[in-house]
Amino acid sequence: QLQLVESGGGLVQAGGSLRLSCAASGINLKINHMGWYRQAPGKERELVAAISIGEEIAYTDSVKGRFTISRDNAKNTLYLQINSLKPEDTAIYYCAACYGVISECVPLTHWGQGTQVTVSS
Repeated sequence: QLQLVESGGGLVQAGGSLRLSCAASGINLKINHMGWYRQAPGKERELVAAISIGEEIAYTDSVKGRFTISRDNAKNTLYLQINSLKPEDTAIYYCAACYGVISECVPLTHWGQGTQVTVSS
């Protein structure tokens, strides 16, 4: 089965940067869609960025211009470069993936365990 493992989270001051990584293993089909969700304390989980195997990309409005999603298919790895961090970015960030077409991948169907991002004022 597909396994997703996130890394790269940590405690960062506002204005700083982090690069999150998601390593995928156990792949027997091409992953058409991947993305990053986050869940802040007391809030619902939200999709912040997604990327297709053809590198079509979408971001939620609150992260546009600050977050950059990318994927390295040869390394089976997904990335999220996070710049200009704000305290409201504090959340657990989850990697997710889906083998299907877009209509089958909202929400994404396979999930990692998450990595904590904490932004101090």
